[in-house]
Amino acid sequence: MKRQRRTVGSILQVQLAESVFCYAQILDKQFVFFDYKSNKELLDSELDCLEKAAPLFYLSVYKDVVTKSRWLIKGKLALRQEFHSVPMQFIQDGELFELYNPNTGEITPATYEECKCLEYAATWEASHVEDRLRDHFNGVSNKWVESLKPKRN
Repeated sequence: MKRQRRTVGSILQVQLAESVFCYAQILDKQFVFFDYKSNKELLDSELDCLEKAAPLFYLSVYKDVVTKSRWLIKGKLALRQEFHSVPMQFIQDGELFELYNPNTGEITPATYEECKCLEYAATWEASHVEDRLRDHFNGVSNKWVESLKPKRN
């Protein structure tokens, strides 16, 4: 496999099964995964269909998914305005909750109520992201998401 470089705006193809593909875009510090699934690989000329695709979730993912070509770069699109600032995340340490701003790196104290609908601040393995996408498109809950939800002690 050829080596790829992590470039902001690049569109990544995530293969979930033999003929099941979904897509993500590389942002400044995270990836946005689209609520879009295809039964065929999109060509570079077809990537514009993602310009209107809803964002499904935003995550940090280990860089080897790009550099070792696990997810192939299919092309590049300009970042939508909404992708220049990604949603807040949370951190939990025992009974303590904190808000994490992935745009600035700022961490501030928080309550369970402030965190209960946020994504946990973590870097994901490619296989766990693929599981999460498969489960989403199959309409079932995902064990990785469930394990990372904030918990009241």
